[in-house]
Amino acid sequence: MDFLLDGLMQAARLLTGGDAETYSAIMITLQVSTLSMLCSLLIGIPLGFSLGHFEFPGKRPLRTLVDTLMALPTVFIGLLVYAFLTHRGPLGHFGLLFTLPGIAIGQTILALPIVIGLTATAIESLEEKTRVTLLSLGANRRQLFLSSLWEARHGVLSGAIAAYGRVMTEVGISMMVGGNIKWQTRTITTAIALETNKGQFGMGVALGLVLLAIAFGVNLSVSFLRRKT
Repeated sequence: MDFLLDGLMQAARLLTGGDAETYSAIMITLQVSTLSMLCSLLIGIPLGFSLGHFEFPGKRPLRTLVDTLMALPTVFIGLLVYAFLTHRGPLGHFGLLFTLPGIAIGQTILALPIVIGLTATAIESLEEKTRVTLLSLGANRRQLFLSSLWEARHGVLSGAIAAYGRVMTEVGISMMVGGNIKWQTRTITTAIALETNKGQFGMGVALGLVLLAIAFGVNLSVSFLRRKT
């Protein structure tokens, strides 16, 4: 167990000493995860509302597809995005491979089904009388959309948190699309994998503690927002 204690002590020194490499991975992770979550929420919440609110032909198979995509392996998404962004792929001329926007594209694809599926579930859980009441009061489409999301806010928020957790902890997309380039595209998870393989257990522990701290902070904020609303 000595190596665990040594790792914790080294982790404390890295975090309190402001180690540049450690904090670079942290900042890159926060940047790319924030960008991917903004994109997935802006796209996924309206799509999830439509899937949960409206009835249309093919809704059931589409819902099954969305639920299936929620469990997509990150390495598979990384492979697909890599194929599209490589210089031989259809999007290669944009130069997005081994960049943060490239990673964000992959992470958006990862988070999108989660946001859509859980938003649809939250909207479907609303009582029918709520929708009828809104329509009887003369609510237009925009008002219906915003009011329904407000009523289902806890479910939508839970979906966003689940997607954020999946994005923060993924490795395959960041490794394959980002290339794990030091100071540029190395995230917390890819740094943990690399440094642990190199025997740098302390840095792996330090970055793991940061992930736990971020998860705790996010969940604490969500609990606070739930009490306020």
